[in-house]
Amino acid sequence: MKSSLATPTNATSPRRRSVLQMGAASAALGLLGAPAVLRAQTGPTIRVGYWPIAAGLPFYSAVELGYFKEAGLNVEVLKFAGAQQIMEAMLSDRCDGSANGTGSANIAIGELAQPGTFKIFCSNPSNVDNVLDEVIVPVASTAKTIADLKGKRIASGPGIQNVTLAKTVLERGGATGATVVELPIGQHVAALAAGQIDGAYTLEPTGTIGRLNGTSRVLESGVIAHYVLGDPKAPWFGGSASLTSSFIKKHPEEAKKFIAAYGKGVAYVRSKATEARQFLKTYTPIEGPLTGEVPLAAYTMYNEFTPADVAHFQKFFDLFSDKGIFNKRLVVDTMLYKG
Repeated sequence: MKSSLATPTNATSPRRRSVLQMGAASAALGLLGAPAVLRAQTGPTIRVGYWPIAAGLPFYSAVELGYFKEAGLNVEVLKFAGAQQIMEAMLSDRCDGSANGTGSANIAIGELAQPGTFKIFCSNPSNVDNVLDEVIVPVASTAKTIADLKGKRIASGPGIQNVTLAKTVLERGGATGATVVELPIGQHVAALAAGQIDGAYTLEPTGTIGRLNGTSRVLESGVIAHYVLGDPKAPWFGGSASLTSSFIKKHPEEAKKFIAAYGKGVAYVRSKATEARQFLKTYTPIEGPLTGEVPLAAYTMYNEFTPADVAHFQKFFDLFSDKGIFNKRLVVDTMLYKG
């Protein structure tokens, strides 16, 4: 996602060229600001990038409830325009980690560009029950299935992960001849209302916004689990929290404390989701009635992954290898933090 507020990156750096060669890098970092710094007495500053969506709720909770501060950590909170920009910032040592909601495929592209850079310690799986992804249509649309979108103009969020997934869902759902148009997710509902598009592969809270204002309806939710993983209830690990290997190696104790404090944020969201939702108003555009309505993703910490989880995660990554987005097969297990 590009932003007029973006800070240009060095397009001549080797890492930058490597990402560009895989068709994944944008022309800008998209850094929107650093609104909060939690300062402790000593220790390194841990710079964590987040994309302002609901999936980052454990991180927002850990910040607001003081879990990082209690652990004696300096955490700098950096807001970015999109997942791809967070990945690029980690590659260029402008950022030490990512919050949940950062696209797993975006992280993988960075890993392929600079092997050994990223370690995923928490992922946010979604499916038909824990809804994040969905296809929406105008409320008056006659479409009943994905196949009814044949030949239609369908929006997706910007970036290689969103576009690839949108095309795959339409292809496997039988919507032949559909055209995918990149459009910021925040514009999907308005574009549907204006008749500029016939549908959208989008992420929550878009579907909830359209439902509450009577503009759109959900045609199908959990579409990645259904059409990519082959089971609507399979966990799609579409977003992940991570740290750079260099930070973990340089500051092993602080990395362990950070991940433990982050895990407390995950536990809080799991046990007190209603109370946790208040933090969406601080870190995302989600506010008012939407705060209580937007679906929440699930969360899986590094020590909770089962063999089946890893297999589903791998199947998701393999799609990008099969489509030629990844220049080689990337083994998920090599990217998971081991403790």
